[in-house]
Amino acid sequence: MGIIIKPVVTEKQTSITEKFPNRFAFKVSPDANKIEIKNAVEAIYKVTVVDVNTLNYSGKRKGRYTKSGYIVGKTSAFKKAVVTLKEGETIDLFSNI
Repeated sequence: MGIIIKPVVTEKQTSITEKFPNRFAFKVSPDANKIEIKNAVEAIYKVTVVDVNTLNYSGKRKGRYTKSGYIVGKTSAFKKAVVTLKEGETIDLFSNI
């Protein structure tokens, strides 16, 4: 499994990217550190990374009512990395679609 799992494309992250055009977020491997994340982003997207911020999200408990009763489950825990690129550089996440 690689270090970068997938880019985060949500409404909140899109508004952050519009405000700061050189900032992107990725879902990353939970045991990856900032140096490994920086090297992986630079290798995949051919850009210069200035800063990496990481956030650990814990899984949340969720429940729902079904015919057979109340079912309790849990969402997955994950790690997110917010990467700041060199001024003027950008990543086109939708070029392969």
